[in-house]
Amino acid sequence: MLLADFDYHLPPEKIAQEPLEDRAGSRMLVVDRAGRRWEDRMFRDLPEYLGPGDCLVLNDSKVLPARLYGTRESGHGGRVEALLVRALSADHLTWSALARPGRKMRSGERLIFSPSLRAEIIGRSKYGERTLRFMSEGDIYEELARVGHIPLPPYIHRPDKAEDWNRYQTVYATEPGSVAAPTAGLHFTAEMLEACRAAGAEIAKVTLHVGLGTFQPLHAEVVEEGRLHAEAFSVGEEAVARMRAARRIVPVGTTSLRTVETLALRDWAVRHGDTDLFIYPGYEFRAAGALLTNFHLPKSSLLLLVCAFAGKELTLAAYRHAVESGYRFYSYGDCMFIH
Repeated sequence: MLLADFDYHLPPEKIAQEPLEDRAGSRMLVVDRAGRRWEDRMFRDLPEYLGPGDCLVLNDSKVLPARLYGTRESGHGGRVEALLVRALSADHLTWSALARPGRKMRSGERLIFSPSLRAEIIGRSKYGERTLRFMSEGDIYEELARVGHIPLPPYIHRPDKAEDWNRYQTVYATEPGSVAAPTAGLHFTAEMLEACRAAGAEIAKVTLHVGLGTFQPLHAEVVEEGRLHAEAFSVGEEAVARMRAARRIVPVGTTSLRTVETLALRDWAVRHGDTDLFIYPGYEFRAAGALLTNFHLPKSSLLLLVCAFAGKELTLAAYRHAVESGYRFYSYGDCMFIH
């Protein structure tokens, strides 16, 4: 399969630049796989599609203020930017990061992000990520909270602001580690979660820290040659028990789905580790029975996953309908429920 076949046209004005004032006020395109049809609904209608025997799976990873701005200690050049991707050491002082301007930042160079937070570049990967070793006078996460910025995606054409610290975060996020939000979960409020429980659905939480495996563009033009970066996941015994007892597992977002499918592939025996599971058309789903997801970029691994779950033709036709019907796209946009 060619990656170019998973493309669609999206006018730039359809990309949501701000969250809705009402977190749960989004539209929801409901896609019926068996009937090969869809209908326009609202996110608040989600409990109508849930019932006893369903298990809603939430990714409780929390977004870090992972974007840092600073200068080079050498004094050469202007501002530098680093996007922390993943902690590489037990003390959380060594990180894989994307850096700008990439060509100018070489191993051995030191970066200054604040008077109390500096880092040295100690390595580089084949895809251009830098390995940073921080020299912090305090707790690294406290330092990030002081000087870091919420890493809004590049298609949101504005700087992050105070509201994003809350809105680019799910209401149930508890485990710090992501550099992008599991966006399907952004629609939920405490009241909506309670409404899903009242409809009879169980809720299970998993953790997958969103990194390059989720948001990095695919490099291969042939889909089957694509590879994803590994991302860390963990899940508790109670959550596994709830999922295994369910009649239907309903992941909230592609990260929850990849976690659930990774667990199923490993016979539900592994509770934590890394996954680089790449799901594209032809994949045989072992656990997920329905999916709540936002709309995704053309030719992305996330769109390929949705095409695998709902079928390529149906998915792309539903996307065309969403574009024509004025749905809001991407992280702060509307959602789809596929069953």
